[in-house]
Amino acid sequence: MTPTDLAQLVHSTAHRVLTDRGLDVSVLPAPEKVVVERPRNPEHGDYATNLALQIAKKVGMNPRELAEALAAALAEDAGIEVCEVAGPGFINIRLAAAAQGELVNVILAQGDAYGHSDAYKDLKVNLEFVSANPTGPIHLGGTRWAAVGDVLGRVLAAQGAQVTREYYFNDHGTQIDRFARSLVAAAKGLPTPEDGYGGEYIQDIAQQVIAQQPGIMELGEEEMQEAFRAAGVELMFAHIKRTLHEFGTDFDVFFHENSLFESGAVDRAVQQLKDSGNLYEADGAWWLKSTDYGDDKDRVVIKSDGNAAYIAGDIAYVADKFDRGHNLAIYMLGADHHGYIARLKAAAAALGYDANQVEVMIGQMVNLVAGGEVKRMSKRAGTVVTLDDLVEAIGVDAARYALVRSSADSSLDIDMDLWTSQSSDNPVFYVQYGYARLCSIQRKADELGVSAANPDVALLTEPREGDLIRTLGEFPAVVTAAAELREPHRIARYAEELAATFHRFYDSCQILPKQGEEPAPIHTARLALAQATRQVLGNALGLLGVTAPERM
Repeated sequence: MTPTDLAQLVHSTAHRVLTDRGLDVSVLPAPEKVVVERPRNPEHGDYATNLALQIAKKVGMNPRELAEALAAALAEDAGIEVCEVAGPGFINIRLAAAAQGELVNVILAQGDAYGHSDAYKDLKVNLEFVSANPTGPIHLGGTRWAAVGDVLGRVLAAQGAQVTREYYFNDHGTQIDRFARSLVAAAKGLPTPEDGYGGEYIQDIAQQVIAQQPGIMELGEEEMQEAFRAAGVELMFAHIKRTLHEFGTDFDVFFHENSLFESGAVDRAVQQLKDSGNLYEADGAWWLKSTDYGDDKDRVVIKSDGNAAYIAGDIAYVADKFDRGHNLAIYMLGADHHGYIARLKAAAAALGYDANQVEVMIGQMVNLVAGGEVKRMSKRAGTVVTLDDLVEAIGVDAARYALVRSSADSSLDIDMDLWTSQSSDNPVFYVQYGYARLCSIQRKADELGVSAANPDVALLTEPREGDLIRTLGEFPAVVTAAAELREPHRIARYAEELAATFHRFYDSCQILPKQGEEPAPIHTARLALAQATRQVLGNALGLLGVTAPERM
């Protein structure tokens, strides 16, 4: 019996109890909203529900009296071993071993699909993340989004959503001009311009451009800068895409900001806002009435010199996302973008879209720590630590796991000493070691001729077996919560809990027969439990985009 099955049983039992008493069944929450959770003290039972406390007042009953009626009715089910009332009306439930162990068969039957659902089947998500300017390598903040965004996309897809992973290239504006001037200065052997970009990568790109276009240094200044601009941006794009791919993060769409201006999308969006009265003229500029839609101030869209302000592109981009058929746009932005939350929602509303279909997630800063000290700069990038630096320091798996396992809205220090250690203190090593141990058990079982086919799961009565089964049962709810709350770190924390619960089970319960001992039904059942654990741990690592090694 899965936790979902139990929640449905509690719901149907409550419906029957209320009906028998002539009470209003409409007070019952939907089956999927019935709370069934593991009590903190395992002595209180396998699961507990507070349903009686939720609905007693609504039907005019004493909570404990209603709980006792529900407990008595639940106890009649063959899958329930004990059902007791605690406190003012909590119901503690202990499952029969056979009913609890049936989860093992469910997991083995569902395989890779265990933990997935179609809850979001009608959701078409545009998930925009990283979106670093093509003026340098991806820094640690962008790297955090590369990991978190990719995992969030996997989690949403696991719930049935159609997810478009999108990278927005900011290739329009002054930053690209500064990038081009920096390349020209490097090519000429001059110092970096005061407002330019430094680092070895600028020298590398400048030399690559010269190698591609041998006559570029003979061009006039304006023509030379434009040539370095075009070629340099392409080379930087290529580096960014390659780096992200090697990090395990791929995108469905690379959207160029400049295309919004070249296609006339910005002009069309501005005209639409003028026509609707949501754009007004003052002091020679055109302003969005963003305060009408929850922003703290109106925003300049067209400046007094006639040029488009930065938000003009954002407005056209919001329209483009929804016009492509998406019904949810998630933006994952850096720590200095808090002001974008209200303005993006206001832009969507002013254009006639539902502002609730715009979500903005803000990620906090990341520091790389070595020897107890923050690593301040990258030699190649000049001013920041980059994705390449992080991967070189601790590897792809550790980097992804370290960036994902904490809530993105909190700052993060990545301790290189910890994440390169091969010990249980290193979370990714601990989880991967658990998976590798499970694979080793399977190899040993194959050598001994022990099969997990047709297990008698009713034999799984040891406390550590029950702990492991119930932890396995939590996985679907964890994935659901990670998707609903946009908190993929829940998957990593769950993987660690599952690995720890498995290791305790392994230390307490002999899975395979000893040398010379004949296989018994308990070995079959425990091997099936180990296989189910390997499946779920592998599913979790898959959602995290972290490898599941068979040997370590």
